[in-house]
Amino acid sequence: MAKRVTIHRLRVMKERGERIVMVTAYDYTQARIIDSTGIPVILVGDSLGNVVLGFESTIPVTVDDIVRHTAAVVRGASFPLIVADMPFMSYHVDEKTSMYNAGRIIQEGGAQAVKIEGGLPVAPVARRLVDAGIAVMGHIGLTPQSVHQLGGYRIQGRELESGNRLISDALAIEDSGAFALVLELIPAELAEKITERLHIPTIGIGAGSATDGQVQVLYDMLGLTPDFKPRHAGNYAEIGSLMREALERYSEDVKSGLFPADSNAFHTDLKYESESENLAR
Repeated sequence: MAKRVTIHRLRVMKERGERIVMVTAYDYTQARIIDSTGIPVILVGDSLGNVVLGFESTIPVTVDDIVRHTAAVVRGASFPLIVADMPFMSYHVDEKTSMYNAGRIIQEGGAQAVKIEGGLPVAPVARRLVDAGIAVMGHIGLTPQSVHQLGGYRIQGRELESGNRLISDALAIEDSGAFALVLELIPAELAEKITERLHIPTIGIGAGSATDGQVQVLYDMLGLTPDFKPRHAGNYAEIGSLMREALERYSEDVKSGLFPADSNAFHTDLKYESESENLAR
């Protein structure tokens, strides 16, 4: 059995120019399938709020949600590095709360690292977690937990001032001791500049091809959200359509009596008697 991917291995991959693949997962079955592919990083994203729990944003996701789903993913995957999102307000209140929540995700959930959103303002939090022995992945650009403050899901860093601010954010997160940085929905040219400046790996989503790796939401790339097809998502299957077709066929077979067939049934030689027959005797 191959050893689990470590944060050191990701650093080596950047140095060697090997592209880093990361994908989200939210349950045991998904994790088992991903584990069999050799993909090196799984993110238990707070995107589970949208695609699993049915919320309009990631904001309602709780630490309990992340812990439960992370534990399921860890049980299903023994090879990838498993990173779990710290939910909204789980690391913003004070140092004690941040440490407690991160500790739960690592101890109860079994993650090997946590991910936090934000730049300069959260760099001290990242540093404290790292100093406590917790591996931290950063996340700048579009930060979904700040969607209301950002005015929606919009490209970040398009202006010179905001772009330079993101570069400063990236450097601050690297200086905090984070082992990698997600760049979401920023211009490809800016992502390339940040990737060149940093010694730690960058993982892009809607940030062009010059980052050290890419991350995708599993539901987006597999066509499980047919009414939501973001421009930055790669489409590799239409499983949602296949599921709908299978369910429609199943429904028709039940209604017509084709299912279950005799091959789906179990038989016995016993002769059963009804209660009324027993009473008649």
